[in-house]
Formats: sequence, structure tokens, C-alpha cells
Amino acid sequence: MLSTPRIVAVVPCHNEEAAVARVVTDLLAAVPGIEVHVYDNCSTDGTAEAARRAGAHVRREEEKGKGNVVRRAFADLDADVYVLIDGDDTYDVADVPTLIETLLAGPYDHVVGVRRQVTSTAYRSGHESGNRFFNALVTFAFRRKVSDMFSGYRVFSRRFVKSFPGLSRGFEIETELTVHAVNARMPQAEVAVGFRDRAEGSESKLRTYHDGFRILGVFGQLLFHERPFLVTGAFSLALFVLGLALGLPVVAEFASTGLVPRFPTAFLAASLVILAGVFLLMGVLLSGQAKIRREASRLFYLRQPAPPWSGGDVPYRAGSHGAEQRRQLP
Repeated sequence: MLSTPRIVAVVPCHNEEAAVARVVTDLLAAVPGIEVHVYDNCSTDGTAEAARRAGAHVRREEEKGKGNVVRRAFADLDADVYVLIDGDDTYDVADVPTLIETLLAGPYDHVVGVRRQVTSTAYRSGHESGNRFFNALVTFAFRRKVSDMFSGYRVFSRRFVKSFPGLSRGFEIETELTVHAVNARMPQAEVAVGFRDRAEGSESKLRTYHDGFRILGVFGQLLFHERPFLVTGAFSLALFVLGLALGLPVVAEFASTGLVPRFPTAFLAASLVILAGVFLLMGVLLSGQAKIRREASRLFYLRQPAPPWSGGDVPYRAGSHGAEQRRQLP
């Protein structure tokens, strides 16, 4: 008989006094036995008191930024299943049992709550199109379909959490979580979850363009770190094509006249071709290092215990509604 897994919820909060109590009480009601840990991230209102009164364990993280909270929580807490959910009450907590059931029935290491708007104004202007752009970017770069890489509603196994380096500081943490799962080829699934407007009296911390550029920068760093040959190969190809475009007319002129009147152009073309070769060689070397690093990461991942597989008989049943949610995903 399957023993009940230990489940903890991590709730990052910055000035969420208006919403956090409902998130905590809904979590405690939805999943019997769950431990709810609210991380007060430099709040200046009554977030900590509201969460404590609702029944949560409250911790304080002095380094501002959601990434700092997630890194701290993953280091602090030990459990079989980890639930990550924002404290702004925009995600439907009633979907938590479905996410947990999916993780354990897989078993998977990562289950993403793909947002489906309950209200037409849940997504801020520009966020939905930005999300689609980054989803397509990650899908292309890592050859693994991603439907909602910015979702803050996720469930993890212990071996995901304890093998995740967690280098990001702010909202770009979701990008790092997604890339870690995709690049490590961890078994994962997606489940549709409800997404609604923020609670009245609370204010979004997201800055569309500022955070978008930060996320793009982090994605570029992760791409170069994890897929170096793709990046250096693109630069190498661009330099080689440019070198050919500049150099072929010079070569043709030399073949017909025996002269090189445009020597600076010839020198530039040759330099570009040489640089293309340097970038290509650098990509080969960095790819070898990345492969060694992935192998080491994989071995560390395998040292952690697998999720308590239930063979489909899990302690939290979502019923037909959960099955319908999974069928709606593309």
C-alpha cells in the first residue's frame, strides 16, 4: 500500500496581504496534510501576519526577488512533492490535487500548470504575446514543446528540486526552471489550470518590458551555457557567409586580372572566414564541456529518490475534471 507522500507548498510573497490568507486556507483545504510555507520577501505590509493567522509556516527572505525565494525554499525544505504557487490568488488552488495526482501517477519530476483564463482580463496587456514568443523560442532551441514557460504554478519531485542549481534572482526563475527540466530531459507533464485577476487591493510586481528584457538576457545565457554549439554555430555561419560575400568578388577579379586592387576588402573577408572557423572550433569545445556537465548533473539527479510511484492509485484523486483538463492541452 502506498504511504502518503510528504507534500509542501512554497508560496513566495511580496506585499500580498490582501490575497495570501485565501491562498493558504485553500491549500490546506485542498490537500490534507500539506505543509504551507509562505516566504515573506521584503514585504512592507501585513503579509506575514495574514499568512500566519491562516495557518502557514512563515519564513523571511531578505534577498529581494522570486528567484531568491525559490532557491532558499528548495534548500530549506525536504519533502517528496513540492508545490510552487504565487501568493496573489491568481491561480485556482482547487487544481492542486490534479497536479499532484499527475506527478505521482506518472511518475513525473515536473508538472506545469498551463494557465487558462477564467476572466478575460487575467493576462496583462503584452504578457500573453510575450509568453507565446518565449514558448516558441524555447521549443525551437531545446526541441521540446513548452506551452507556458512563465507559469508560477508547478509541482516538482524531490529529485528535481535537489538537482536544480537555482541561479536566477527574480521572475526569470520560471525560465530557469523550464530550461532545467527540458535540458535534463526529465519526465514532465502539463495540466490546464484556472487563472484569474488578482485579488482586489493587490498590485502586480511585473514590469512587462523591463522583466521581458531581463528574461531574454537570462535565456540567452542559459542557451549559450546549455547549447553552445547552436549559438557559436549561428555566429560562425553568419561570419562565413559575410566573408564569402565580400571575398568572392575579389577572388573573381584576381582570377581575371591577376591583381588585388581592393586589398582591405580581401583582408577583411579572410579575417571573417578565419573568425568563423574560430567560433566553430569554440562551439565544438564548449559542447564537449556542456556534455560532461550534463552527464554529471544527470548522475547527481539519479542519486535522488524517484517520486513514490503509485501505479495510478494515488492518495489524492482529481476525478473526471482533472482528466478533462489534461485532454484540453494541445
